[in-house]
Amino acid sequence: MSDQLIVQVKQMIIDALRIEGMSPDDIDTDAPLFGEGLGLDSIDALQLVVAMEKDFGVVVPDAATGTKVFASVRSMADHIAANRK
Repeated sequence: MSDQLIVQVKQMIIDALRIEGMSPDDIDTDAPLFGEGLGLDSIDALQLVVAMEKDFGVVVPDAATGTKVFASVRSMADHIAANRK
């Protein structure tokens, strides 16, 4: 997995969730996305599922997988790298 993919995932999060005033450098690669990290919620998760499929062609098949995939930016990038078409 490349650093470029990490930056792309961070930018996808910013764009998909319309987070103003934030750059990819502001997002910690290993911080939790939900709860104390970025503070995302279930609506944000749905938006990220759609964005990941649109931007990378990668599907999150179920909620259990989603919990692992959306743990952090790094886990999202790992999932994309492993499942990109």
